Amino acid sequence: MTNLTFIKHLWPRSRPACNLTLAAGAGVLLLAAISCSTTTRHAVVLPEVPGAKYIGSSECEQCHEELCRSFKTADHSRLLAKGKNGHDYGCESCHGPASIHSDSGGETKPPYSFTAGRPQPDRLGARLPLTSARAIETVCYQCHLDVRGQFNLPSHHPVPEGRMTCIQCHPPHKGIAHVGGSTQLLAQEENCLQCHPSQQGPFVFEHEALREGCTTCHSPHGTINAKMLTERNSNLCLKCHFQQVKNGSAILIGGVDHTARVTQGSCWSAGCHEAVHGSRVSPSLRF
Repeated sequence: MTNLTFIKHLWPRSRPACNLTLAAGAGVLLLAAISCSTTTRHAVVLPEVPGAKYIGSSECEQCHEELCRSFKTADHSRLLAKGKNGHDYGCESCHGPASIHSDSGGETKPPYSFTAGRPQPDRLGARLPLTSARAIETVCYQCHLDVRGQFNLPSHHPVPEGRMTCIQCHPPHKGIAHVGGSTQLLAQEENCLQCHPSQQGPFVFEHEALREGCTTCHSPHGTINAKMLTERNSNLCLKCHFQQVKNGSAILIGGVDHTARVTQGSCWSAGCHEAVHGSRVSPSLRF
């Protein structure tokens, strides 16, 4: 028996098809692995601090073991410096280069260590100058410039005034950067209800929009409209409650004639639907 005949004898004809299937499956798994590793990283430009160097998040774990273990699940742990020699700089992207902090055994704080709140005004209303410690929102604004702009709009959460901080809604050290949702088994609006409990109910007649979440009607950072509404006046309601014109003049909303009512104000300011979150007495959402 020749070597070729011997090989054919040991290698059934059905084997190439099987190998092709295995190779295709391996290719898919490899592609998935590559895709996951390349789409979950975000390159950032790190600030320069004279005299300090970046040492990477792995060095932080030497002393902050528990915090770093949780941080591996955080959205911000995906940050790394640009370039082929980039390292995982998730911790230092907010706290600054930690070489001096590490070399001193923790005696010297990182360049950007945080303090609670921000400098308060004195008796004459003048603000005291910022110390070397950064306000929390100052760090967040370095990357989230669009959010900074929203906080400058007329109606906003009191973050610029120092009565709130970003991390009350966006925990930076563990899991997704939103309180609630994901594996925390909490709806994101439950965080809003901690400060706005009266909007929670229970109501006998609830507004169905509550099931969609607070951000259906409210922008979480700030808007030009009162009460941080995403739309002005009744335009907000008409996004869900269809309006139609009957006989060329009559205005129907929800199948009810609103021709005279729409001239009296918005849906809630005209005295028709004041209980916009829910009512205990009226299916028309009235107090």
